[in-house]
Amino acid sequence: MKKSELIFSALLVPLDWILLVLSGFAAYALRFHPRVVEIRPVIFNLPFPEYFQIVASVATVFILIFAISGLYSITSGRSVAEELIRVILACSTGFLVVVLYLFWQREFFSSRFIILAAFIFTILFVSIGRVITRLVQRVCFRRGIGLHNLIIIGNSSIGERLAGEYHRNPSLGFRIVSRIKEPPGDIVSQVKQIASNERVDDILFVDNGKIASDTVFNLVNWASLSHISFHYSSDYLNWPAAGVDITSIAGIPVMEFKRTPLDGWGRILKRAFDIIVSTALIIIFAPIMLLIALIIKLDSKGGVFFSELDDGSPLERIGQYEKPFRYFKFRTMIPKSDSMRYSPELQALNARAGSPMVKIKNDPRITRFGFFLRRWSLDELSELFLVLVGKMSLVGPRPHLPEEVAKYQPHQKIVFTIKPGMTGIAQISGRSDLTFGEEMTLDAYYIKNWSLKFDLQIIMRTPAAVFRRRTEL
Repeated sequence: MKKSELIFSALLVPLDWILLVLSGFAAYALRFHPRVVEIRPVIFNLPFPEYFQIVASVATVFILIFAISGLYSITSGRSVAEELIRVILACSTGFLVVVLYLFWQREFFSSRFIILAAFIFTILFVSIGRVITRLVQRVCFRRGIGLHNLIIIGNSSIGERLAGEYHRNPSLGFRIVSRIKEPPGDIVSQVKQIASNERVDDILFVDNGKIASDTVFNLVNWASLSHISFHYSSDYLNWPAAGVDITSIAGIPVMEFKRTPLDGWGRILKRAFDIIVSTALIIIFAPIMLLIALIIKLDSKGGVFFSELDDGSPLERIGQYEKPFRYFKFRTMIPKSDSMRYSPELQALNARAGSPMVKIKNDPRITRFGFFLRRWSLDELSELFLVLVGKMSLVGPRPHLPEEVAKYQPHQKIVFTIKPGMTGIAQISGRSDLTFGEEMTLDAYYIKNWSLKFDLQIIMRTPAAVFRRRTEL
């Protein structure tokens, strides 16, 4: 464990406590602000010294809840989005504990306004503190401060991808000091030789099935005795299974490979989440969608929505279990121009040539306002209604065109295990810059590793991904 990680983790405790206290002060100051008092007069007596004692005690309780929630675990690999989700959940738990305590003691706090304001300020202040801390830590990583020296062992596509990501993104906290691609002879001896020349903090072993298990065991044992962290990945992790359930039949262990955690209660939870969030977003974005519809009508001839093909047949996409569904989104092109995408002129501009997908660069069919809608992905807001009725999900693989699906390889049809989504892991990881194969790999990873927290992380990262991509155009 790096000293810098210990310092950052240790500083979080007093920093959070100070921010929690400041949140209480901000709520108190807001309640007694003249404009607020004018709207809602103060009818209780709460001296500040007494209030400070309450806030200090509650802040200490919150620190304990933060610790239980894992907010002080010493790790640099957690994303900012995951950190913020943990903060929101921990603050909500702390708020619930405080409310239950007051109810149990029958000591109803004098101001519900202060309690609610303090709750909001707590999430805001602690989140800002975490973001700043993570940014400072990543700046240190980019300057080479606190990086873990890493050895990568193994020769496979997964090893190449991981090595490339560590090189491109030093904010992950690792510096590759050696690659052992095709290890001849004794691997442990080679690693020992490298470790004798420079400090090694971590070993990443990528199993491609060509190295004996006893060699791996000796390597793990030596790493443990040498106080070096050992990480493991494998080509076998690309198997089309999301997890394993082990049952015993007649005393014999039998494994069942799960397709996705969305089998069972996960599917129910994801659907409930989609209904609640899509309903809220439709209400929030209703004025914007009405404005978009009006400008589309004023900007060019044609309907508001793109919902029919050039021959008048309904527009369809392929959804879960390869079932087609009616699809629509805000129109961004001139009418009757969809079939032109397969013309020789536009095929020459296809950025996904050689794959089933068609992605036209500088598409001449796009209207003036359509270019703006696509630039900021606003044409896809109408998909919220498809999420609400259950044809799509908020997060998942992109909706698939029937003519593209006809060209998919059998192993690529794993994407039909779940519903297509408005956003997804591929969209936040590179959007149109990804190759078709990379997109499919990411979608397969999402399907096999789904969780509600994963969905929240992707949703929170989507606006930044859209903005980052559009500013690079």
